[in-house]
Amino acid sequence: MVAILQFLGTNCEYDVEYAFSLLHIPTQIVWHKETALPQETKLVIIPGGFSYGDYLRSGAIAQFSPIMKAVIEFANAGGYVLGICNGFQILLESGLLPGAMKRNKNLHFISKDSDLKIISNANVFLSKFQPNAIAKIPIAHADGNYYIDEAGLKELKANDQILLEYVHNPNGSVGNIAGICNKHKNVFGLMPHPERAIEKLLGGEIGLKMLEGFAEIL
Repeated sequence: MVAILQFLGTNCEYDVEYAFSLLHIPTQIVWHKETALPQETKLVIIPGGFSYGDYLRSGAIAQFSPIMKAVIEFANAGGYVLGICNGFQILLESGLLPGAMKRNKNLHFISKDSDLKIISNANVFLSKFQPNAIAKIPIAHADGNYYIDEAGLKELKANDQILLEYVHNPNGSVGNIAGICNKHKNVFGLMPHPERAIEKLLGGEIGLKMLEGFAEIL
């Protein structure tokens, strides 16, 4: 079962719910004031949106929501967690993933399709892709400029933690990084929105293929 978190300002939880319904995988939306995840949870999704209006910094307030304590415990015990866009920002703020997000280099909100290169498939999330394959996925963010210092970047590369890179870097992210995971390969974060690329009518199903990677653990 997939637990999909819902914060004040989240706007992609129902998109994620619909995406998993196409895969015939059960989901449950979990309000951020809950203190525990559903017992049968195998995967937690922190969806996109603007939790708490992105005040202070994107994800900075949401990291203190009661449910995040349960998510951190779940992740530290080996549970799978995926953060999409604002969810990625929340994972960075909570320390479950390394690095930080800055304002896009052009200081504008960017909303468009973006070509992504698959860097690593040695993880459940991207297991259905080949390295160097290109996936066109929508992005929609103002604070998507991923930053990590030189030592941290070297560590990401050494541990095979870089999952996705932008083909044409839209926001200034260090190393063109669009998505990463933790050392244990159970916590994933990306700025693009796979749940918005799940039907041919909307331009393609490549995002569904990404989410389908989790089917083997669900």
